[in-house]
Amino acid sequence: MNTYSHTHNAIHRHRHRNHRRTAFAAGAVVLALALSACGADRPGEGGATQAGEKPSGKFKLEVVEESAVPLSSEGISVRRDEELGPVVVDSKGSTVYVSRADESRPGKSSCTDACATTWLPVPAREPAAAQGVAQALLGSITRADGVEQMTIAGRPLYTYAPGKKGDTAGQGIKDTWYAAAPDGTRTGTERPALGVLNSPGLGRVLQDRNGRTLYLFTKDTPWPMKTACDAKCLEKWTPSEPVTAADAKAAGLDPKVLFPFTTPGGGRQESFNCWPAYTFKGDKKPGDTNGQGVGGVWFAIKADIPQSDRGRTVPAAKG
Repeated sequence: MNTYSHTHNAIHRHRHRNHRRTAFAAGAVVLALALSACGADRPGEGGATQAGEKPSGKFKLEVVEESAVPLSSEGISVRRDEELGPVVVDSKGSTVYVSRADESRPGKSSCTDACATTWLPVPAREPAAAQGVAQALLGSITRADGVEQMTIAGRPLYTYAPGKKGDTAGQGIKDTWYAAAPDGTRTGTERPALGVLNSPGLGRVLQDRNGRTLYLFTKDTPWPMKTACDAKCLEKWTPSEPVTAADAKAAGLDPKVLFPFTTPGGGRQESFNCWPAYTFKGDKKPGDTNGQGVGGVWFAIKADIPQSDRGRTVPAAKG
């Protein structure tokens, strides 16, 4: 868990602050299916897709949006911009922005003094009742001037003073300022094939190109890999498609932790440190981590994975 941000609960009249951690429980029917040994299908080492094999395809994240109606004087919500897609707005309908300059300074705002008169920090006054934003991602930091500033996934939020309600006039200014997506990432830029979500509750965990959290199943067996996710299981859990070495490097991972393989169904699936990766159909918004802890056997995959040890280290976020 990040020490500089904390999770807010629903707005209370007397502005009490409570941390909430939701536990999920669900059963899973399991059936072990033998797969190729971990690493046997790594790029350049054989294991090519067989002729006639269907491609795994792309996953499209269902963004559940609600109208931008404030739930409190400091509420935030999500609206769909015709050009940028889902963007976060404050209670007045002003677009909320994130700064690239903050990405290299976790827990701090790089916008102070004169900057803060143009880019106004969004105050963290019990903003928990947000629409269209994963509740667990909300937090705050304490600025140098003592003001608490709202964050999403650890990223400080701002509004653009010269902007008007409903516009995105601050988008792309100095290649630094971008409207905030519901998971705190920058809108108007292509998502990487492998992303990292800075979750206040779980720490840094992996995402796919659509903002879906990646999970591992502890009933799977690494090295040699076997999957315990049978047809019933696959109704809720979707195998994650492979990524490239360049994708891994861009996410800060050593490419040696990647072990793509061919599934019994003929598709291609990525694994991290020999643990097959999945997305959860119960995650509806970018940044959702509803699959965390399901049945006590499903866990988000940590982004801080050491060089592969063929599954001896389980990269599971247990926060």
